[in-house]
Amino acid sequence: MTDTLRHQTPLDRLIGVIDQGLRTTLAGRDAIGGTGRPTPAPAGDAPAALEPAEARVAAGLMRVNHAGEVAAQALYHGQALVAREPAVREFLLTAAREEGDHLIWCAARLEALGSRPSVLNPLWYAGSVAIGAVAGLAGDAISLGFITETERQVEGHIDSHLERLPPGDAASRAVLEQMKADEVRHGTHAHERGGRELPAPLPRLMRLTAQLMTRSAYWI
Repeated sequence: MTDTLRHQTPLDRLIGVIDQGLRTTLAGRDAIGGTGRPTPAPAGDAPAALEPAEARVAAGLMRVNHAGEVAAQALYHGQALVAREPAVREFLLTAAREEGDHLIWCAARLEALGSRPSVLNPLWYAGSVAIGAVAGLAGDAISLGFITETERQVEGHIDSHLERLPPGDAASRAVLEQMKADEVRHGTHAHERGGRELPAPLPRLMRLTAQLMTRSAYWI
């Protein structure tokens, strides 16, 4: 754990969340904090090889994935804001930085496909920070369990997108496959750190919320 993380006050962390939210939703992808991993998309991929209808489908799917990563990063930030144990907070912030990589990769794919992120991203970020903070206030074990369930649902969501992607869009496929591997790892690590299974109604509510976001982000 770094000295910076150890000595941050709650106000410092809140200011950091606001700053990250502005950079995530309003600034360009170069302003997003990540780990610096290169995109998994193969070099030289040519979106022009896709038919116009295929490009529109790919762009819609990647816009949904970009919005999902905005929400995922915000959830981690909200949970880290109120985490009780410093080690849990560090785990959450590390995972958030990896979600930042996903954001950058999805933004690059949208740009290559001649499209844009969802204009509703500020709403997704603000709402997800609030949801993450509520989960965090329930205790670290519930907060970690929330991550496990979230990543389980995201894995299924990515699988559905891999099935719907145009066969010729190898670049988007490579990005989604790496994202899926990272999400599975985040969920597994959260469970290993003591995450509890959530009460039955919560996973269903999470799925309904995700459906609202994905249906909106595909078009808007």
